[in-house]
Amino acid sequence: MRAIDLQSRKLVRSTGLTGPQLLILKELMQENNSTVTRLAERISLSQATVTDILKRLESRKLITRNRSKKDKRCVEVALTDLARELVEQAPPLLQEKFVERFTGLKTWEKSQLLASLGCIADMMDAKDIDASPVLSLAPILTISVSDEIKPVPPDIEIPEDIIA
Repeated sequence: MRAIDLQSRKLVRSTGLTGPQLLILKELMQENNSTVTRLAERISLSQATVTDILKRLESRKLITRNRSKKDKRCVEVALTDLARELVEQAPPLLQEKFVERFTGLKTWEKSQLLASLGCIADMMDAKDIDASPVLSLAPILTISVSDEIKPVPPDIEIPEDIIA
């Protein structure tokens, strides 16, 4: 929690943006002219929350919002040049660093971490809480964790300090 707080403060100091604001801008960098609904789905936030954040970004001239010419019910969102510059200069989001480091782990290390986090979530009665707005790992998780912990295959070497 402390790391998230420190990263948030650093982000606000360096860019004037909050984590969710930068997350939205980064998503728009990948696919400009997104609709609000599609954007909300991709970053796992409610449409109302995204709309509120977009209002703040629009007031800072970082995005434009226009009714779709094809479907007047849809609002299309696009980045401004100012936003592009800001995103390019912004420090990486905490989850981006995490994803990079997590993908570098060995499969057994990923399995061990996921199993441990599952146990912690159970102990905190947090198993059914959706944490996707904070951290979404869907693109990198290629292993599944079941209710039982499976033994590490004999061909995988486990460092002694982990066993002890």
